Amino acid sequence: MPLPAAGPREEVHVRHIELRGYRRADGLFEIDGRINDRKSQAFVTHPPERLVREGEYLHDMQVRVVVDEHLLVHEAMAVSDATPYGICPQAAAVVAELKGARIAPGWRGEVLKRVGGVRGCAHIAELLVTVGAAAYQTLTEERRKHPEPRNTKGVPLQIDSCYAFARHREVVAQVWPEQAAAGRHE
Repeated sequence: MPLPAAGPREEVHVRHIELRGYRRADGLFEIDGRINDRKSQAFVTHPPERLVREGEYLHDMQVRVVVDEHLLVHEAMAVSDATPYGICPQAAAVVAELKGARIAPGWRGEVLKRVGGVRGCAHIAELLVTVGAAAYQTLTEERRKHPEPRNTKGVPLQIDSCYAFARHREVVAQVWPEQAAAGRHE
């Protein structure tokens, strides 16, 4: 179902985020991500000034994160092909510090701690956060080969992680009937 029709408006900004997951021949997985921003009208950045022409990228950054079947990061890298300031591409180097991290609950915090703020680029950090979800989706079939992850109380980690997996909803009652809440109320 599409969004309702919009009233008269003028496009001023487009952000595109693309994520792709790959299985490598050596058994590892790569998640490639790209984020870019463009404006619909030319403008000049704050000093040091750079003219950004209509349709030209203000930001164009790419990341690659290599993980194993347990979502342990073996390698991470980034490049910045278009940035508002000449110094910005230097921030990509810090992404390598994600090596050894695990894509798991808390991934966002780990990304921000290691490559966020003044240590790195906000756009690359934002992209890396979304890489976590793409990695999880990329390894769906691989994860099904292993026991379902559970917390210390034996509860599957997916329960109460989103609307569909709320303990009191039908999906949980069907998939994990032993975990379903006694009373169904929404």
